[in-house]
Amino acid sequence: MRKKRVIILGAAGRDFHTFNVLFRGDYNHKVVAFTATQIPFIADRIYPKELSGKQYKGGIRIYDAKKLPSLIKQLRADICVQAYSDVSYETVMHNASIANAAGADFWIVAPQGTMLESRKPVIAVCAVRTGSGKSQTTRYIADLLRKLGKRVVVVRHPMPYGILKDEMVQRFATLKDLDRNKATIEEREDYEPHIRNGFVVYAGVDYGKILKEAEKEADIIVWDGGNNDLSFYKPDLLITVADPLRVGNELIYYPGETAARLADIILINKVNSATREQVHMLTRNLRGINQKARILYADSVVKPDRPELIRGKRVVVVEDGPTITHGGMLFGAGTVAAKEYKARSIVDVKPYVAGSIKETFRKYPHLGRELPAVGYSPKEVRDLRDTINRINCDSVVSATPTDLRQIMKINKPFVQVSYELRPRGAAFGAAIARFARSQRV
Repeated sequence: MRKKRVIILGAAGRDFHTFNVLFRGDYNHKVVAFTATQIPFIADRIYPKELSGKQYKGGIRIYDAKKLPSLIKQLRADICVQAYSDVSYETVMHNASIANAAGADFWIVAPQGTMLESRKPVIAVCAVRTGSGKSQTTRYIADLLRKLGKRVVVVRHPMPYGILKDEMVQRFATLKDLDRNKATIEEREDYEPHIRNGFVVYAGVDYGKILKEAEKEADIIVWDGGNNDLSFYKPDLLITVADPLRVGNELIYYPGETAARLADIILINKVNSATREQVHMLTRNLRGINQKARILYADSVVKPDRPELIRGKRVVVVEDGPTITHGGMLFGAGTVAAKEYKARSIVDVKPYVAGSIKETFRKYPHLGRELPAVGYSPKEVRDLRDTINRINCDSVVSATPTDLRQIMKINKPFVQVSYELRPRGAAFGAAIARFARSQRV
């Protein structure tokens, strides 16, 4: 029998992990291509031979996802594997239709098939959508475990946007590690808050090797999921964060619904920003698909470092990039802070956008007045800086978790907004503490 020829559809994350776990040592299948979507500047690369194994001496080419219909025929692919996250069911089935019409099968791999088992206890934090509050939940859990005397290592969902062979295993313990690894704004948004809180963060490409390194210095590993993807490690406790501001999305996005169905605890976040009806509808929807999980509630509390620069001012709001781009949120924590602290007005950024930032607004037409902090390349970082600096406003309210002042010069007063999880009642903290005390570490 000839080998089945496979194309893995991804976004520089789960696609590589799926290959490493399922296909790297499988001589019945041959991966002939990856496709890349969602994230700019990750196509037209090679998944290198150092990562792909003996069967792939020249590595594996990564193509733009737009080429999929022709690629299937050109490369005689038998199977297309869906391996990126935070996509609507409509998008998933469009991919399936493209594959089937070209004569290829379409696979969605069960998450258990790619979960690696750890020698240490694993708490996984996932979500139903990007921007639900995974990272603030992870920070809360890590801090609580440390107070209980546990050594915690955070393993972050991959964002390997650079030279892949140099990013197999990345360890971030200081802010200088971010500079040394040439971290993008998107990486800094997720790593920097953990580092500032005194935790080591691992990320990269080869999550088997990453796990071995993390186990050496952890009593408990906390998986901080990206997008709304599922954990690469088999969790002993799975917490799925849900967002009442996008009620209904938990039933129509992949793999968010799967994360909700698998959860041991479902944490409904942002209750303080939602209506009672939104919270009720979300609770009802989640209970309908998962009867075993505990459903708990939390507020997402914003805190500006210089509130006097908001009150009565004309402000521009910079938000966490993924949350308001492919996460689909109409606003984020920056807008919440601007309203809570009585800004005079929020300036519409669209007349001021520069360079590649214009393309971001074209790609995501739902974007409103807020500016997404995109910075996947040095050019995007420069264009983001130029956009901020040309806006006519009194101050900048930035809710991206990375401090933009560390990587660019901004010519106007600047407010850094943090947002932290505040569980309602003691049940969530008690559940984490009970889990920690039950583990022999």
